[in-house]
Amino acid sequence: MRAPTAELPIGFENVTVAAGAVTILDRLTLTLVSGPPTILVGPNGSGKTTLLRAAMGLVTPSQGRITWGGREDVPPTRRAIVFQRPAMLRRTASGNIRYVLRAAGARRAEHKGRVDELLRLLGLEQVADRPARRLSGGEQQRLALARALARDPAVLFLDEPTASLDPAATKAIEDVIHAVSQRGIKVVMSTHNLGEARRLAGEIIMLHRGRVIETGPASSFFNTPQTAEAKTFIAGELLI
Repeated sequence: MRAPTAELPIGFENVTVAAGAVTILDRLTLTLVSGPPTILVGPNGSGKTTLLRAAMGLVTPSQGRITWGGREDVPPTRRAIVFQRPAMLRRTASGNIRYVLRAAGARRAEHKGRVDELLRLLGLEQVADRPARRLSGGEQQRLALARALARDPAVLFLDEPTASLDPAATKAIEDVIHAVSQRGIKVVMSTHNLGEARRLAGEIIMLHRGRVIETGPASSFFNTPQTAEAKTFIAGELLI
């Protein structure tokens, strides 16, 4: 288990994010704390991706503020994010990881051992020397996770990492999420898949129209939802 980090808690205080006349996050207040994975759910367009990007520090609020460990303007050296469609560098799988290690300032003598460790963790040993852009979708997503973990993050943001993957590839990604969470890395992840949310979540945050509709332990959210919107969403009905 890693030591407590200055990155947490991550606090959103009355945060609004707008793009022109469109409000993406609307006066959002919440706190992300250490512990089991926090899973963001909600219909498409509810603001999940923008919340992750803002928590990473990639989006500046139009109003309100975001704090990391009670401070603003904290460099994202202990945060990492994996997007739904990660770009692969024109290198081998192992070369992609080495590139991140160099960029993160890891000692050169540690590169080989760290690359080998991450390839094993992600089940990519057999494709280590294969061009990353020729890997399958599931392998590319696992490689993107390996690159993120090469930064030794305290907080890992994942934007629908299993979207469009087959069941075997999805299970491989979920197994990694369980493993890194058990190592003490805080995982904050969005998903459109309620079954996946049930399997992974310690905490659920439901968004709709840029607002937090409901938040709490996963068991309470799924068994005794408190809002009409949550009940509708869990039932698989369209939430307009």
